[in-house]
Amino acid sequence: MTHIAQCASLAEVRHHIDRLDHQLVTLIAQRGAYVKQAAGFKKTADEVPAPQRVAQVLARVNGLALATGADPAVVDATWRAMIAAFIDSERLHQAALHPPSQQPN
Repeated sequence: MTHIAQCASLAEVRHHIDRLDHQLVTLIAQRGAYVKQAAGFKKTADEVPAPQRVAQVLARVNGLALATGADPAVVDATWRAMIAAFIDSERLHQAALHPPSQQPN
């Protein structure tokens, strides 16, 4: 775990939280760019959720939580919410890249 400053005030705590939030949002944007790329490799909407991959990711990040001293419940809840949101986003990108064929009426 990286060094955590001992803060002398609530304002200083909030400053560090805001700094970390900026880094986290930047990383989420990078993760989202890879999710968009993944959508291009999936030919059907059924491929998007990838439950086995979700299970792998959750197991890995829960292990990282334990190894780094993060609260495993917070990490699990955060990743579940993030994965669900990225699945929704990936569905949109996949549909745009691979629209269903038009059937004549």
